[in-house]
Amino acid sequence: MSILHAVILGVVQGLTEFLPVSSSGHLVLLQKIFGINVPGLLFDTMVHVGTLTAVFVVLWKDIFELLKRLIQPLTVFLILATIPAVIFALLLGDIIEHAFETGRFLGFCFLVTSALLIAAEKLSRKNNDGINIKSADNMKWYDALFIGIMQAIAIAPGISRSGATISGALFRKLDRDFAARFSFLLSIPAILGAVILQTKDLITGGAAETTGESIGAAAVIAGTVSAAIVGFFAVKLMLKIIREKSLYGFAIYTAILGALVLLDQFVTRLVF
Repeated sequence: MSILHAVILGVVQGLTEFLPVSSSGHLVLLQKIFGINVPGLLFDTMVHVGTLTAVFVVLWKDIFELLKRLIQPLTVFLILATIPAVIFALLLGDIIEHAFETGRFLGFCFLVTSALLIAAEKLSRKNNDGINIKSADNMKWYDALFIGIMQAIAIAPGISRSGATISGALFRKLDRDFAARFSFLLSIPAILGAVILQTKDLITGGAAETTGESIGAAAVIAGTVSAAIVGFFAVKLMLKIIREKSLYGFAIYTAILGALVLLDQFVTRLVF
């Protein structure tokens, strides 16, 4: 893999991991359209480390407050919201892997992301009087569980994890800023879990990677750094958008993307 390809994958991962447009869906598209092969376990692990670094840098105050007092409701909510995705991954691992390989449901999943964002935005605007909006202090365990189920659904490529969790938080009438922050905090155990599992596979598999094309140290570093830098700005941008603007732009983008993928899958067959 060239350094250019590594940077492209790092930029796409860092940008789409946190913007509500589906990083997994874009990765599948990159592979299909440009013929960029899966670069192997080591590269994938390090790119995830890059995006994890971005979250820690942007939300260091929130994370520091959690670490100062681990026994608190927010910690419980994050754990509770993580459980559904773990269960879904264990039960549906083979199905999800097949979906990644074929991209069969990619168009429909992009449309699901679009529908979630539109519905969440409409509900949020409907409740903009602030009377029934919940702050972090008013969040309940069933709110966290609902957001966790939304995250579990987003395991499918094309359904955005950040889009699904932010939408789930808005469905539960959580404050918009807290909805985004909770979504990004929730990404930490999700990304960290992936890194731990991949690291275990790397150790047990030895130095050789069982999948993907060969990749040099320079490309690994380039991909990791680009994912971290772009991820940092993506988190900052998303926090600003959720506070001051709307999610409709992302909904339009994923709707167009989904429609184009479906058109190709069922009519033109140029990519799929």
